Amino acid sequence: MNNISILFFGTSEFAVPALEALAGSGYRIVGVVTNPDEPVGRKHVLTAPPVKLCAARHGIPILQPDKLDAAHFAREAPAADLYIIAAYGKIIPQAILDIPRYGALNIHPSLLPRWRGPSPIQHTILAGDAETGVTIIKIDAQMDHGPILARRELAITKLQITNYKPEYPELHDQLAKLGVELLIETLPKWIAGEITPMTQDDSQATYCKLLTKEDGKIDWNKPAEEIERMIRAFRPWPGTWTIWRTSERDLRIRIEEADWIEDEMPGASEGSVSKNETHPLLVQSGRGSLAIQKLQVEGGSVTDAASFLRGHPSLTGAVLTG
Repeated sequence: MNNISILFFGTSEFAVPALEALAGSGYRIVGVVTNPDEPVGRKHVLTAPPVKLCAARHGIPILQPDKLDAAHFAREAPAADLYIIAAYGKIIPQAILDIPRYGALNIHPSLLPRWRGPSPIQHTILAGDAETGVTIIKIDAQMDHGPILARRELAITKLQITNYKPEYPELHDQLAKLGVELLIETLPKWIAGEITPMTQDDSQATYCKLLTKEDGKIDWNKPAEEIERMIRAFRPWPGTWTIWRTSERDLRIRIEEADWIEDEMPGASEGSVSKNETHPLLVQSGRGSLAIQKLQVEGGSVTDAASFLRGHPSLTGAVLTG
């Protein structure tokens, strides 16, 4: 069974555990298709995708096409029995998906058809879903649309603790690990013809979009509970931020950690900053208040709320804006 040859498509950190597992399970990985290197950071340092670095460690041939053209791909890509796709980042044309005899399988970090699209983990947190999971589908040319081979649920709880609130990095790693386990379990059954794919119910589909920096901007008219979920969903990127308009200049403040409370400040407008005996930094929202615990002003370092206010006492009484 492990003589099956695999061409792996992936780019981000989510795909690395799957590539590592396949390489360590005896499957023949004939190549890795990943995105081109990209400039990163303020100095725009050209940086390789995590999957490329993983492939290099294992001595696997690497392809980094700018775009996927079927005719060119057929000439350049190594022949393979099966394609495995995980967080690749590009739509793969059907003409390419039709090449391998065992098709192309995708590891998707949600319980499809819920959260089709490029940011399912973040949207799971944003929506306050009680459960999530991973799905392996036989991919087609439509986004996350193909028939389901296997699914595995993950309850968003931890050690029976109620009010457990996952953050993106933690949930990302849990789902990546779960996806590896399900893939390694599913592959032999698929290759042996023991799985009948199940068509997704399109009427139940929900969709998520590609995130941008602007998605992290806080609208203080929203309930504090929703804003708190944004902070957990958008860590570390795109971050969750607001504007403090001072007499000198507008400062962007990134909120790193917060909780929400039902208490409201009578007569206060949305975005108004205050404090009480329990919380040194409260912001009125459309419903309830956001109790900020850690924050960062642009150009500064992350600090706790009490320390921040000692250096910026005029924040109390200000009104934050989007």
